[in-house]
Amino acid sequence: MHVVVFVILAVYGPAQIFQILYDLSQQLKAMRFGWLILGSALVVASFPPVWGTSACLSVCGFAYGLEGIYVAAPATLVGSGLAFIILRLLFKRQVSAWTSKNEKWQALEQVIAAKGLPLIILIRVSPFPPYVYSQALFASISVVKFWQFMLATVCLQPRIFLAVFIGSQIAKFSDKDERGKMDKTTQMVNALSIAIGLLVGAGTGWFLYRTTQAKIRLLKELPHEVDELAADALEDADEGAPLLLNFSADTLIDVEGHHHASEPGIPLDHPSRSE
Repeated sequence: MHVVVFVILAVYGPAQIFQILYDLSQQLKAMRFGWLILGSALVVASFPPVWGTSACLSVCGFAYGLEGIYVAAPATLVGSGLAFIILRLLFKRQVSAWTSKNEKWQALEQVIAAKGLPLIILIRVSPFPPYVYSQALFASISVVKFWQFMLATVCLQPRIFLAVFIGSQIAKFSDKDERGKMDKTTQMVNALSIAIGLLVGAGTGWFLYRTTQAKIRLLKELPHEVDELAADALEDADEGAPLLLNFSADTLIDVEGHHHASEPGIPLDHPSRSE
């Protein structure tokens, strides 16, 4: 994938690529149901392991400016809700088999059950796990209710707006005609707004991630060992575990009957844990 991106940049150059993206976004805007196409793409991109959420949010800004949030916000809410429900229904048996034998996931469930909605929101707005894998994470944790997940997704909307805003500002530099209309001061202001937006996104993301890890690792209601295992499980969620693992027939037999070779964990209520 990186090679493909490098070749495209080498052949066309950044300026031409952004011009093409700008032209395509304007064509989409001119279409009667362009907003519906873009919204549908966002819904599809909400299902792991599909990628492209960030690109779709940027296109919302490219095509509609700040008004792109009227496409992005409903689409991410609908997509997240559908992904949560469908993943939970389709993988209920696999998740039950996984969590019954994986001490990290048991620990994460205990921590979320103890902390409740505030921790759910904090995990949801944190950049890790990423948006699309966050759907899989919460769908796999039985103690998380649908209404809690949706409320946490509403709290995610400032991040969605920031992505749309950055896309709308980049669009102003992408079209040569629009660039020609801007004086130096306007160009500097727009460039500064993009830089500030990126810094705010990166800074708040880092802060939220560190805060989430701290909240989990320092939870007083549970033993420290459980907190550490829960924090590790949250990092594993970047890979979509347990919903997106390769659940072959052999894997399911192994999970239901024995500990997986790569996850030799001991259940939290196993007698050996008290030794």
